[in-house]
Amino acid sequence: MSIQIVEKSGEGLSRVYGVKIPAKELGEKLEARITEIAPRMSLKGFRPGKVPVAHVRRLHGKQLMVEVIEQTLSETSQKVLEDNNLRAASQPDLKPESDMEKVIAGEADLDYELAIELMPEFEPVDPATLTLERPVYTPTDEELEEALNDLAKQNRTYESRKGKTAKAKDGDQLVIDFVGSIDGEKFDGGSATDAELVLGSGQFIPGFEEQLVGAKVGAEITVNVTFPENYQAEHLKGKAAEFAVTVKDVKAPVEAPADDEFAKRLGLESLEDLKSALRGQIEGNYASASRFKLKRALLDALDKGHDFPLPPRMVDAEFDVIWRQVQADKANDDLPADDKDKSEDELRAEYRKIAERRVRLGLVLAEIGRKHNVTVSDDELLQAMRAEAMRYGAQAMEIFNLLRQNQNAQAQLRAPLYEDKVVDLLFGLAAVTDTPVSKEELLKDDDLPEGYGED
Repeated sequence: MSIQIVEKSGEGLSRVYGVKIPAKELGEKLEARITEIAPRMSLKGFRPGKVPVAHVRRLHGKQLMVEVIEQTLSETSQKVLEDNNLRAASQPDLKPESDMEKVIAGEADLDYELAIELMPEFEPVDPATLTLERPVYTPTDEELEEALNDLAKQNRTYESRKGKTAKAKDGDQLVIDFVGSIDGEKFDGGSATDAELVLGSGQFIPGFEEQLVGAKVGAEITVNVTFPENYQAEHLKGKAAEFAVTVKDVKAPVEAPADDEFAKRLGLESLEDLKSALRGQIEGNYASASRFKLKRALLDALDKGHDFPLPPRMVDAEFDVIWRQVQADKANDDLPADDKDKSEDELRAEYRKIAERRVRLGLVLAEIGRKHNVTVSDDELLQAMRAEAMRYGAQAMEIFNLLRQNQNAQAQLRAPLYEDKVVDLLFGLAAVTDTPVSKEELLKDDDLPEGYGED
């Protein structure tokens, strides 16, 4: 391959290379590609396999040249890494410097710059030297009974209150029609027919349900409310609205006793089977919380145990993602209480540290995984793609097909799978001690690591 590669700059973990591929070589690749596909083409007016090369070039030359250029960029970028024995920490940044229209037309050489951030050289900590505590909590029989009662409440039925004078109470279910308006004008999403609303459930915006307590069947009530400032629909935030409500039915709750029949309605054989399933679910939730805390302890230990230069572009990219979320939270008044009184410079400094921590830990986990030959199999990725697609209900198959065609989307699904496999590996190699804790201690939020905030 007669390409020219020149190192333009090299400082710290950053390298920039200039790459030139002669137009003549691109032209030769294009001719080879046309010659390859012409015998397989079938076009109207020509016998199969007899389409002239010149005709293929005239019809598809531009498209084929784009494919040749994309393939050449991939091959030459890989050649830069291999020839210089470089381990890239992230996907190299490629910036064309030629007039691409002229390159596609075969009138100019293909020149581009390849910016690479190198994987820093470091020796990861020996997992066997890590000592970790896993907080564990065993649920009580009282919690199981409470969960069973909550399940029964969630599955209770409602029956119409008898008598035309029956008034709606808190906890009753109303069947209503309503039409909402702002300044006398109806708005999208503000109307419904035969809507079911349990009073006191908080299903509707604040103030709506309270004004329907005491309503009778057939009542026509005007409900006045104000949409919250953090309401999800931008055009409704903070707006005063009026709802014309017609009450069509008032239903009282009918408690469902937790017995064998109740269990069978939920698809189980008996009440004991239901309790067993509930206990497994509760224990699974606490096990997940334990794993989360143990993972946090592991990451804290890995963060403290490594100090090496970080690729600047990786840190910048991670910080940009974090900072966009901070700005969105700030605009929606959703910043954590501890952050609300801090200046922008203070917030930037703290979240920059968090970005550095994430990059550092990502590199450490990647290096440990490499040393222990951790991989994500095609079957594991396929299962993750299916699980992700199923979240979209009726669009599942469409999303699944999109994921199969999108390498970047697959990489985003593969990354957490890989991280979890490395974390599980480390759990198995480290010295882990189970420590009984209270439910409150297990479920409370963790503070930021030392040095990442005021505490």
